[in-house]
Amino acid sequence: MDDILSINRQAWNNQARQGESPWVQPVDAPTIAAARKGQWSVILTPTKPVPAQWFGDLSDCCLLALASGGGQQVPVLAAAGALVTSFDNSDAQLDKDGQVAERESLNITLEQGDMADLSRFQDASFDLIFHPVSNVFVPDVNPVWLECYRVLRPGGRLLAGFMNPCFFLFDHEDIERGGEFIAKFELPYNDPDHLSRAQIESRMLDGGAIEFSHSLDDQIGGQLDAGFVLKGFYEDRWDNEATPLNQLMPTSMATLCIKPT
Repeated sequence: MDDILSINRQAWNNQARQGESPWVQPVDAPTIAAARKGQWSVILTPTKPVPAQWFGDLSDCCLLALASGGGQQVPVLAAAGALVTSFDNSDAQLDKDGQVAERESLNITLEQGDMADLSRFQDASFDLIFHPVSNVFVPDVNPVWLECYRVLRPGGRLLAGFMNPCFFLFDHEDIERGGEFIAKFELPYNDPDHLSRAQIESRMLDGGAIEFSHSLDDQIGGQLDAGFVLKGFYEDRWDNEATPLNQLMPTSMATLCIKPT
């Protein structure tokens, strides 16, 4: 697990420093100014804005932005009134949040670590957790849900985005080369069982990370098993440039869960 954390940290650090990925582009000053006036939206999945009612009142809300560094959602949520802690495996992605915070005089606490280990935080520390699509980078998502439940206060909210497990049936590199949509991999899929060390190192050089699919049993069932109550759900599509699979099916989904009082 430590090796996977290190590989994925380096991959996201590379992406952040290259600055080409859409997920490493910090928001601009007008976006922050609008958020301070109550005009804002953020995403848990690639394109669809999160329903505003999922957040409740963000004024003085203790919010944990879990694995969502990059200078995008975190500064917007802080400008909207939340007391934000940004927790990410990538120090370069956290730096993006810090740069926007300094530029816009926002108070954002930066913490580096593993999303499945929130032991530095006491029980019932947060009112809301914002967790966009990122648990594809951990082998087991269930510890993430258990830790989220522990650090949320009663009545607290978990907003989470995740990939459609069916996304991982296909060889996307082959499809990008013109191949057909043929189911190739057994689910749940994981890169370590299908890539050689040389392939992993090549992917790292290209800024890619090691990924894992998770079943709906572990994604939604795992949230319920942790103790949450499911209160909201939606699917989202990406765009055809990101993946041709977008033409055939939603590629991601999001949930709103509540910790019972």
